Amino acid sequence: MLSITENAAEAIKSLSSDAELPQEGGLRITAPDPEQGLELALAQSADDQDTVLRGEGVAVFLEPAAAQVLDDKVLDVQAVPGSDGQDELRFAIVTQPDADAQS
Repeated sequence: MLSITENAAEAIKSLSSDAELPQEGGLRITAPDPEQGLELALAQSADDQDTVLRGEGVAVFLEPAAAQVLDDKVLDVQAVPGSDGQDELRFAIVTQPDADAQS
């Protein structure tokens, strides 16, 4: 199941608040063509087929293909240099650390 870092949860909260989403709103991740990447967008609510992840005061909706692609991943936020010299925060998908490797 997709994990969400604390930084990603804070970013989703901020985006949802700025967009004045309703309580049932959140970040929706879709995979129209999984080989071409994923699409992230704010949504008023989940679609009927979506897997809904809730926690830390945020909601993430995964359409079925995205849920399959993201099963063993982590949603994070990373700073990347922007064109104006200021860092921009961008969502990133990373592989979950292997639990066995941590023992």
